[in-house]
Amino acid sequence: MKLDPAIVRALSLNPSSTHVAAHGGSGFSSTAKITTRTANETEKHYFMKTGRGKDAALMFEGEHASLNAIHSVVLSLCPKSHAFGSLADSPDQSFLVTDFLDLSPSISSSSSLPKDSSKPPLSLAAKLATLHSTPAPPPPGSSTPLFGFPVSTCCGDTLQPNTYHRVWSTFYAENRLLPILAKSERTNGPDAELRSLVEKTASVVVSRLLGDDHLNNGRGITPVVVHGDLWSGNKGRGMISGQEGGVEEVVFDPSSCYAHSEYELGIIKMFGGFGEGFMREYHARVPKGEPVGEYEDRVALYEL
Repeated sequence: MKLDPAIVRALSLNPSSTHVAAHGGSGFSSTAKITTRTANETEKHYFMKTGRGKDAALMFEGEHASLNAIHSVVLSLCPKSHAFGSLADSPDQSFLVTDFLDLSPSISSSSSLPKDSSKPPLSLAAKLATLHSTPAPPPPGSSTPLFGFPVSTCCGDTLQPNTYHRVWSTFYAENRLLPILAKSERTNGPDAELRSLVEKTASVVVSRLLGDDHLNNGRGITPVVVHGDLWSGNKGRGMISGQEGGVEEVVFDPSSCYAHSEYELGIIKMFGGFGEGFMREYHARVPKGEPVGEYEDRVALYEL
């Protein structure tokens, strides 16, 4: 397999000491492993995705930004993304290159402890709690964090607009619920009953449960980075190339935004695979928001 010149330039690779081979698979892209030697003869591994068309370009741009937003807060939670863009030899194709994440059975079943350490790595619940306790950076032109994200992202093949909003309930209604309704109507045709239900949910239920004057006793919430598509298929145990330490609990394939931390729990609860122990440890670090009595209602709303 030939390595495209755009990737060689983006990673400053020496082609004579670099090898690329197909690795794994994806429903949306072709995937490969890049192995190279650095100037000091250290072996380094990268993971590459390639895809064709505008959808792939949007998807890779969103994943690049999402991985790095998470990585900037908790280094060991996900791979770092190094580059994305168009291939030089095939401009209609796009690429994404990240640190290689080894999720092979021999790795995922091995000890979490590195040979030179007696300190176990953080659990996934602890890492996610740190992610959800760290305020998002303010976007350019704002002195405070906002709800949104610098780019659009894709949850599966669903494009998610992430224009910034000061009010969380507005972001959730206008950037999540209503765009999904619009996509459903484009795909399946108009449905008056469905439109009425979604619009009533967006205008009445969202405002009632998620309004700034209601959450946390009127104090509102602070935007934090969320993975955005955290189900059991997007987490695992593995080793990230270039990072020191042993096997870590990690996440991948994010569709991030700066959001309410409990928004993450909608997909976690909807698909399962995390367990009560995970939730107990997580909430010991990130308590349920006020009103606690409406916590289950909020999470159910985030499953839509």
